[in-house]
Amino acid sequence: MPNRLAHETSPYLLQHADNPVDWWPWSDEAFEEARRRDVPVLLSVGYSSCHWCHVMAHESFEDGPTAEFLNSHFVSVKVDREERPDVDAVYMEAVQAATGQGGWPMTVFLTPDAEPFYFGTYYPPEPRHGMPSFRQVLQGVGQAWAERRDEVTEVAGKIVRDLAGREISYGDAQPPGEAELGQALLGLTREYDPQRGGFGGAPKFPPSMVVEFLLRHHARTGADGALEMARDTCERMARGGIYDQLGGGFARYSVDREWVVPHFEKMLYDNALLCRVYAHLWRATGSELARRVALETADFMVRELRTAEGGFASALDADSDDGTGRHVEGAYYVWTPAQLTEVLGADDAALAAQYFGVTEEGTFEHGSSVLQLPQQEGVFDAERIGSVRERLLAARDGRPAPGRDDKVVAAWNGLAIAALAETGAYFERPDLVEAAVAAADLLVRLHLDEQARLFRTSKDGRAGANAGVLEDYADVAEGFLALASVTGEGVWLDFAGLLLDHVITRFTDASGSLYDTAADAEQLIRRPQDPTDNATPSGWTAAAGALLSYAAHTGSEPHRTAAEQALGVVKALGPRVPRFVGWGLAAAEALLDGPREVAVVGPALSDGAAKGLHRTALLGTAPGAVVAFGAERSDEFPLLADRPLVDGAPAAYVCRNFTCDAPTTDPERLRATLRTVLNS
Repeated sequence: MPNRLAHETSPYLLQHADNPVDWWPWSDEAFEEARRRDVPVLLSVGYSSCHWCHVMAHESFEDGPTAEFLNSHFVSVKVDREERPDVDAVYMEAVQAATGQGGWPMTVFLTPDAEPFYFGTYYPPEPRHGMPSFRQVLQGVGQAWAERRDEVTEVAGKIVRDLAGREISYGDAQPPGEAELGQALLGLTREYDPQRGGFGGAPKFPPSMVVEFLLRHHARTGADGALEMARDTCERMARGGIYDQLGGGFARYSVDREWVVPHFEKMLYDNALLCRVYAHLWRATGSELARRVALETADFMVRELRTAEGGFASALDADSDDGTGRHVEGAYYVWTPAQLTEVLGADDAALAAQYFGVTEEGTFEHGSSVLQLPQQEGVFDAERIGSVRERLLAARDGRPAPGRDDKVVAAWNGLAIAALAETGAYFERPDLVEAAVAAADLLVRLHLDEQARLFRTSKDGRAGANAGVLEDYADVAEGFLALASVTGEGVWLDFAGLLLDHVITRFTDASGSLYDTAADAEQLIRRPQDPTDNATPSGWTAAAGALLSYAAHTGSEPHRTAAEQALGVVKALGPRVPRFVGWGLAAAEALLDGPREVAVVGPALSDGAAKGLHRTALLGTAPGAVVAFGAERSDEFPLLADRPLVDGAPAAYVCRNFTCDAPTTDPERLRATLRTVLNS
């Protein structure tokens, strides 16, 4: 019989709806039940494409005797971290503070007042590798609750007090200047892996936000080292196994330093961020590889993640059926020489093995290989390789596909909207821009209420109950701002303004510091607040970037001030931990450059001269430049006010720091203006 999770919208919670565990969703009622029964709460946090979450579910939560013990001694609460990032953040901070590490599945034991007192991640069904079994942990916690209650509540109270003392206040600080951004670049140079690209060792994550900073820093200062790190990192990733060489799109991370073997789950946010980064790399360098990867990644998102309602699903699983009924990580993506021969015949299989680095011993498990593009001598026949790729992809399409998490997350869709809008504009692919518009329409229609407050998630056309957090407001605003620049439709600027007004009034304190949850949101044991980038830009730095762009579009002083105050944290963190505040550093580059404001006035984007100026403006590399397009005397965008045609011809106006250049009708002159390296 299904448990209480059967009525939830989260695919992750629905995966546990038939467990014998009597799960509750996160709710006041769950904690009231724990008080009534005088038992502790087991909080289990994970997400649908998490491999070890599935393992623990199968080993423990589907096990009858374990479920019976849980149901007798605990109230069990299951949380999807992607649906409730606030709950996840608060308790993950406690886990990391107590154990020095964290991860998912996250297993936390709470008092009925939601105060944590015992922590862990994955627990096996039997003791192994020095870890106790899950049953041993449950018995130990249950015994402590029954026999040493005072000790448990004292520990819980101390943890909550310690967490309360961790609030960050950088709002009064000044934004970073030349010195801090130079120190950040130096810090990145020290951590850079010159042999393999990227930063640090294994596991190696795609550093999208850092690459964005490096590209902007190069554009503003001409620093060749910054461009070299960005270009080489992007090339190594694109040639590695972390990139799907057949279907496009990136896996979550590489388990090794060489980008060869990925953790195979594909997340919307990674692909949105990387699609945009590769498009920006092409814009800066003209790299054909960057162009191909940007377009293939955009096509992957539209083909495999787009939902029936026009939004974008969260993720594809790492695991899939290997053809024998077993769910195995990477089964969908890897190849043996024998499998190549079966699909291609002996001659083309030998070519494919050489081209994609497939070996007899394999680069993954059981003699299989992850496809990559190793550096090698010789020239390959492009037509023959194209045929090989098509046949392999067709054969792979016949394999059991990885599961898809159909949950639409507002923030990640905002990132996808920005990426698809810009990629579509750069490469003259109106279908990609249309996909971005459709996703934006869905967010407005389904995720925004009458007060322009956001719901974080939806599924199958139904909004979830959870309130949007700071990253939702900031990333959706970012997507709408990109869409406004690309389409010339000022309504997207208006929607961005509504969202950013919430950021200022509900997520920001008097000093300018930002919180991940609104002032009127559900009160947890602490109000989460994290300015560092993780897999996505932090809400704090994403808000800074969007506020700055909106201020450039509108001249709004409150939004500009809020952006500058928010960037105070980047002055503190940028020189010390640049790898974890890349988006903030990128926003700081835009602030130092102005950012520049470009108004293109012309009859319509169907007009050749107007379209040429508009496209040139979008392809300018000046960090964070904003672009407005519209007809003469249009009120679509504030930047268009008092901007006439020049001798009846479409014209572009460029302003920076309250100073404007003479208008131009010449795309080449506009291009030069937007490529000029200017030191502030």
